Amino acid sequence: MKNVSCKQGSLLDMPPLEKKTPPLPDMKKRMSKLERLIEELCPNGVEYKTIDDCIKKIDNIKWKNEESLFQYIDLSSVDRETHKIIETTEINKDSAPSRAQQIVKSGDILFGTTRPLLKRYCQIDETYHNQICSTGFCVLRPDLSIINARWLYHIVSSFTFMDYVEKHQQGASYPSISDSDIKKYKIPVPPLPVQKEIVMILDIFSELISELNLELNKRKSQYKYYINKLLTFSQPIPFEHLKEHIILRDNERKPVTKKDRISGCYPYYGANGIQDYVGNFIFDGTFLLVGEDGSVITENGAPILNWAVGKIWVNNHAHILSEKKGTLLRYLYYALQCVNISSVVRGTPPKLNQQNLNNIKIPVPPLEEQKRIVSILDRFDTLCNDLSSGLPAEIEARKKQYEYYRDKLLTFKEAK
Repeated sequence: MKNVSCKQGSLLDMPPLEKKTPPLPDMKKRMSKLERLIEELCPNGVEYKTIDDCIKKIDNIKWKNEESLFQYIDLSSVDRETHKIIETTEINKDSAPSRAQQIVKSGDILFGTTRPLLKRYCQIDETYHNQICSTGFCVLRPDLSIINARWLYHIVSSFTFMDYVEKHQQGASYPSISDSDIKKYKIPVPPLPVQKEIVMILDIFSELISELNLELNKRKSQYKYYINKLLTFSQPIPFEHLKEHIILRDNERKPVTKKDRISGCYPYYGANGIQDYVGNFIFDGTFLLVGEDGSVITENGAPILNWAVGKIWVNNHAHILSEKKGTLLRYLYYALQCVNISSVVRGTPPKLNQQNLNNIKIPVPPLEEQKRIVSILDRFDTLCNDLSSGLPAEIEARKKQYEYYRDKLLTFKEAK
């Protein structure tokens, strides 16, 4: 097999995996400055106003007289993790859906009012200035003589605001909150210099989280590149049926009992991963789980895979594979990510039966080569997916820091 080479300009030229997170600025100094500002400008508390008292009116588009093309921001356009607009569609007066009505401006805050606890909120930047958004958003245009735009953004992201939304949403199966209820929410309005200083502190965390998410996306692309590169062999490598290299443990599966449904510490796996935690286990060891029923295919046509270690319960919606001598189970985990099984999965919902699973063909290099491939890919897997030590863990830690400072700094005594 040909070793992976680092070509100029490829994903392999990215910074090494040991790249450190940028250090945070000295929070002690910033907090001291903020305390001085508060003591000087609002020592006895701050005024509270409704959001409606702090925003400007927005306009709807008149499609009849409009000939231009616009970018349309729908609810699905906003990423729930990064709170950025990730995709839009191009519309004109002939193709615009009925909900494409609201003209947005740079600085506006959008908050999704349909299923509001999904937290589809964002701030409009220059890219989408004068574009169109769905009436599924409440558009908040800050009056900059009263509030800082980012002040309002951080307010909308807060736990306190979300608690308010949860209490005021209506409808069980399709919950929503009205624009008027959102605008009735009362917010602290400290002097603008105080707002600005708090926004600067909170934005440090927001920008750091954005940088980490960007890094994670790059690493995922690098990871995908490595998998395809390492599993493309320059020398003839035998392709063999999966059944020759696994022990299939499906006959040991059984439905979880009502007694074992009681909340416990053992992961209960289905086709798409952990469904619950139960009070008992069937399997104890290291296993590769392959989705059988339901959404069993990834967007790349590969099977849904889960890596499970320890004491687990598995229902009848996932195949259980354990290692057979001579082949690394971890190698199979990566090899199956490069197999397109779309053509062998049938039915509604789709089903990957035992026969089809056993007959999947994979390249099987010598054991030493399997070990080398696994050692490289495990580094990427840890970095991209490990919730205890990888980038996801770092992102989660920074989110918790942001949430702590946000809810602390947005809490003010109300002035009498």
